Amino acid sequence: MKEELGDFEEVGNERYELNWAGKQNAKKIVQQGIGNKTLKFVAKDSKNADTTENIYIEGDNLEVLKLLRQNYYNSIKMIYIDPPYNTGNDFVYNDTFKMDKEESDKAEGMISENNEKLQKNQKSTNRYHANWLNMMYPRLKLARDLLVENGAIFIHIDENEVCNLQKLCYEIFNKDNEVGTIIWDKRNPKGETFGIAYQHEYILVFCKNKEEFSKENFSKNKENATKMLKIVENLMKKYSVVTEEMRKEFKNWINENNKDLSGGEKAYNLIDDFGNIYQLVSMAAPDKPEKRSHRPLIHPITKKECPVPEKGWRFTDETMDRLISETKIVFGKDETTQPRQKYYLKENMKESVSSVLYYGGNDKVLGGIFENPKPVNVSKKIINTLCKGDKDIILDFFSGSATTTHAVMQLNSEDNGNRKYIMVQLPETTDEKSEAFKAGYKNIAEIGKERIRRAGEKIKQEVEEYNSNLKLGEEPKKVPDIGFKVFKVDDTNIKWYDLENFNEESQYSFDDPDSLDFVLGSNDTDIVYEIMLRQNDVPLSERLEVLTDIGNRTYFYASTYLICLETEITEEMVEKLASLDPLPIKFVFRDSAFKDNISLKDETFRKLRSLIERNSGESKVSYRVEFI
Repeated sequence: MKEELGDFEEVGNERYELNWAGKQNAKKIVQQGIGNKTLKFVAKDSKNADTTENIYIEGDNLEVLKLLRQNYYNSIKMIYIDPPYNTGNDFVYNDTFKMDKEESDKAEGMISENNEKLQKNQKSTNRYHANWLNMMYPRLKLARDLLVENGAIFIHIDENEVCNLQKLCYEIFNKDNEVGTIIWDKRNPKGETFGIAYQHEYILVFCKNKEEFSKENFSKNKENATKMLKIVENLMKKYSVVTEEMRKEFKNWINENNKDLSGGEKAYNLIDDFGNIYQLVSMAAPDKPEKRSHRPLIHPITKKECPVPEKGWRFTDETMDRLISETKIVFGKDETTQPRQKYYLKENMKESVSSVLYYGGNDKVLGGIFENPKPVNVSKKIINTLCKGDKDIILDFFSGSATTTHAVMQLNSEDNGNRKYIMVQLPETTDEKSEAFKAGYKNIAEIGKERIRRAGEKIKQEVEEYNSNLKLGEEPKKVPDIGFKVFKVDDTNIKWYDLENFNEESQYSFDDPDSLDFVLGSNDTDIVYEIMLRQNDVPLSERLEVLTDIGNRTYFYASTYLICLETEITEEMVEKLASLDPLPIKFVFRDSAFKDNISLKDETFRKLRSLIERNSGESKVSYRVEFI
């Protein structure tokens, strides 16, 4: 009221920032540890677990991101998420971001800690905006840590929170690292809305490090151009040499695909003697600066001067000489025709990512049981802008019906790529009235896993069918990685607290040594994965094998880590461990395996280190021995 009457108070230094009720607590959540949580491997839900490099995780993505922070720090090339849009009823995460009215009023200074009213005016913002921001802030903060330096995050959002999300990303990723915003025109205006009927969504794009990201080829392949090159490649295999018949066949293909090609693409209708697709373009300059060439070109046959464009050539004398030496200038039948430049298709395969993406409709997921999934083609186009086919990892921690996974597998099948994915989905229960529930899917994670299985098998069949009907000159495709390892967020398998507070008097109070070290019901696989979660740069997708020559509970992970869960360590076992090839970079033993014989433990440690050094020769690798 004072301000409305023109009475202002000094508030100290001010700066531009996004503030909301609960922001400080959201920051604290980022720093909080994961406590007694871990990821448990679910073999029955997994597919091709021994060979796959893909991961599917069930659980709250806040917990998952914290659990992955150590293993996948600075390892993810692309984060691609479609978070809740905050329409008022679409997010169900139950962590500590959500405040009731009293908590919100205190955070915004509406009431004191003693519940005394401090302001009479109503708040200018709605509480649900703060709740949404408190949910998103720690997740995006953790996500940034996982990105490689030249990686980027792509975030779908609609008009409800786009402004808040952009400012939130400015704070977390820095405004200088904003790549831009893609407008996705869905070609389907929303009905029953007040005012403008939105038919678009936004995809916000931020990189981690602009300097490193700028070195990336952030573009998309010209799909039709790729097809055209493949057609000519096959024609070259068919004809061996370029012939007029071959050129005619290529032009026929262009005419047959007229509707699918742009005007610019159809202009590439010529093939030179070396099998290169090209078009002829004018070299006339748009203006007449002195630096441009005005020198006549000499016709190679008639030896006479060809006509010079009114404003000269587009290039300098030096460039014109280079183009001639590279045979990129094409002369007419005589000197009366103005020479033109040969413009190769293969040199123009990339195009910048457009700020507008046109794609309407929805894909049917498992017969239409999942509401409003992103179309696979939209995800394919987005992923292919940054991840071009190598072993880049794509993370989606709001995976929903697993559209991102479907897109990754489809892209890999098309270009023989090796993209990998990590999907995270809360096992949110399906509504009893929904088609999903009626079909037997009790939660969204079950829908996602089943979709991956079916989509993978369909892609496999398509590749096999393609390979069985190869035309002359066509190369076979490889079946992409359609498997995935499933993990679930669960309570710890290891009594870390008990181990930290270990005392010798209680050591032998258990008849079963496992009862001392591990939680009842845990199996060795669970324990090994939990130990690996505490290591750096060790993907969960790595192979786990049992070293039966040493013991039934001795495991080799990623060919570099050895986890020995044997209840008793012997000298013979130590010698076998030290002679392994390849030699592990870390050995992990159970402290209880040495019982109360401290000297045996010390001697084993020294002996193992000595054997390792002897067997490793000139190796500069740092080997470690640890105990749990």
